[in-house]
Amino acid sequence: MRYTALTLVVISGMVLAACGQTTASRSLSGGAMGAAGGAALGAIGGNAGLGAAVGAGAGLLGGYLYDQQQKGNIDW
Repeated sequence: MRYTALTLVVISGMVLAACGQTTASRSLSGGAMGAAGGAALGAIGGNAGLGAAVGAGAGLLGGYLYDQQQKGNIDW
């Protein structure tokens, strides 16, 4: 059951990753989606607050990096 939930959260995050056009909107949407996913995973593990905090940080960073890559500042 845990692996199914984790898989759904990861796939949802990839599909919805960093919606928006500006750096701020992409970073904030990534942070919000990361917080939601982290809270879901944290609830499974027993600490939803910590999961939300870690997920928000990871989503914020992911949204920012995605924005920079779309603008051509990062060449992967």
